Amino acid sequence: MAPSENITRPTLVSSTAGSTSTPDPFDLESLRLNPSFLETTGVKKLITTVPVRRPSPQDFVRVHPSPKYRDNFAVVDLKEDREDYLVRPEIIPDLANEIIYKTIYTAINRQGVCFLWPVRYPSPDDRRNDWARSAREAAELAMTKWVRMKANRDLGAYEIFEAESVMAEPVWPELSFQQLIKTAFRDRIIADINHPVIRRLRGLP
Repeated sequence: MAPSENITRPTLVSSTAGSTSTPDPFDLESLRLNPSFLETTGVKKLITTVPVRRPSPQDFVRVHPSPKYRDNFAVVDLKEDREDYLVRPEIIPDLANEIIYKTIYTAINRQGVCFLWPVRYPSPDDRRNDWARSAREAAELAMTKWVRMKANRDLGAYEIFEAESVMAEPVWPELSFQQLIKTAFRDRIIADINHPVIRRLRGLP
C-alpha cells in the first residue's frame, strides 16, 4: 500500500451550510396587523367629545326620540364665540338679563357623530320666533325621519328637507343624557355670578 493512502483527508464543510439569515424586524408582510385582529380585540370606541351646535346645512340628522334624551335649560349664549354655557337654576334670578332658555336635543348625523342640538325656546314676544319654531319642528320631525335643515334668510326661518331614500336607523352611543351633557359642558357651566363669562358680559375685570 502506498504511504499516501494512509493519510486521512479532512472533510471540507461549506461555510454556508447550516447557516440561517436573520429576519428583518421591519418586514411589512410580517409586521402589519391582519384586519380581523382589530375586529376580535374587543376595542370599544370612547366618546370624549360631544359637540354642542346646530346641524350642518349639508347633514341629514336624527334626534333621539326618547324624552330622557332632551330637556330645557337656562343658558348664556355667547354669540361671538358660538358657545352656550349652562346656568345653575339657583342663580337664574341674578342673571335675568344674560340668560335665555333652550331645549337641548340629542342628535346624530350620518357619519355617526353624536352631538347636542340647542334650540331656543320660543316666546310670544320674540322677533326671531319663526327661527326657533322652525328649528323645533325640524328636531321633532328628526325623531322619526332623517332630515336636513337650511336657513332661508328671505323666509326668516329654516327650511326642512326630508331624505328621499330609505336610510338605516341611527346607532346611538351607550351613554345617558346626563353623561352626554357632562362631557359636552364639562368646562361650560356657570354656578355663580362671579364666573368669568358673567364678569365679561358685565364689563368687569
